Amino acid sequence: MGMTMTQKILASHAGLKEVKAGQLVMANLDLVLGNDVTTPVAVNEFRKMGVDKVFDKNKIAIVPDHFSPNKDIKSAEQCKCIREFAYEKEIKNFFEVGQMGIEHALLPEKGLVVTGDVVIGADSHTCTYGALGAFSTGVGSTDMAAGMASGKCWFKIPEAIKFVLTGKMQKWVCGKDIILHIIGMIGVDGALYQSMEYTGPGLANLSIDDRFTIANMAIEAGAKNGIFEVDDKTLNYVKEHSTKIPVVYKADDNAEYSRTIEIDLSTIKPTVAFPHLPDNTRTIDEVGEVLIDQVVIGSCTNGRIEDLRMAASIFKGKTVNPKIRTLIFPATQKIYLQALREGLIEIFIEAGIAVSTPTCGPCLGGHMGVLAKGERALSTTNRNFVGRMGDPLSEVYLCSPAVAAASAITGKISSPEEVM
Repeated sequence: MGMTMTQKILASHAGLKEVKAGQLVMANLDLVLGNDVTTPVAVNEFRKMGVDKVFDKNKIAIVPDHFSPNKDIKSAEQCKCIREFAYEKEIKNFFEVGQMGIEHALLPEKGLVVTGDVVIGADSHTCTYGALGAFSTGVGSTDMAAGMASGKCWFKIPEAIKFVLTGKMQKWVCGKDIILHIIGMIGVDGALYQSMEYTGPGLANLSIDDRFTIANMAIEAGAKNGIFEVDDKTLNYVKEHSTKIPVVYKADDNAEYSRTIEIDLSTIKPTVAFPHLPDNTRTIDEVGEVLIDQVVIGSCTNGRIEDLRMAASIFKGKTVNPKIRTLIFPATQKIYLQALREGLIEIFIEAGIAVSTPTCGPCLGGHMGVLAKGERALSTTNRNFVGRMGDPLSEVYLCSPAVAAASAITGKISSPEEVM
């Protein structure tokens, strides 16, 4: 039996000719990632191992982005811990405030992840890099520590779901709507410990930013990873951002999948996930009247330049509802600078929006956008669990940048068509 994309990548990195679903393998790692929440624990475990050096100081990335810029003394101590470790171990890819971005936008931008890589990160949304045809997945801090020490990690080979994409998206529909549609269809456990593998002629109509968004939320369907078939868009992105040599792994024609799902992109409408799970979805015409208190545009899911451009095209010449706190977080310094040069930041500020330095802060209810009891946020982030962005009695609704921007203007969850 043939192998899927994920299975081929893991087989290669394990030094095996073939692998099968359910098989345990130890694979070599191309990159190990941690942030300011998970790395301090990993540092403690690393020191317990009695290891003097990391396996490769060029293949570890540490990005303080969750509670950074530091929100309090405890977060400052967390960042101090990992800063000292990074300097002590001469870790090349340590990105501090002013240099950093949200980790899952920053690493591809820096060229640290390319096609065919195996990447682990002590953050569940490490699956983002599957957009580039890499195998990437989230792990615990102990696995991160072991990865830093040995450059290896154990994996159970996952089964795969094949998503065949056809058609072209309607106006105002983007990658966020596609993945919310998929999660709404299969459920938050619909791909449990499986690989979500995307192929089909519809891929040609998805930008790299769309693919990052879709791969990012694979974990929201319970998946081990998400991965896209490599095409010219992928290779052009890698060539532009990295000097590393990509290795393309294509699924065999006789690869075995647990199921195949065909999706016509032209049928997908702007989609919103209601509290308190990402699979509680409704299309924009099914939403009804939902008043909101705050809008957040950004995060590792939707803080890229295409997201900001989409939002700016709606905000231009308009102002947000005075009752709505609207926050925008470019995902990296480079994206922030590009948005500034394109005039997007001016559009946002003139619309009455607060624009922040890159941070994960509001997504996890850490800082810079925490919700009070009974408040509702509409957000382009990836999770809407109970208490995710603040008080347990607050609510989070997930959507695309276009729906978020339109809703900030009207004060309720709205279609972009309503304000354009």
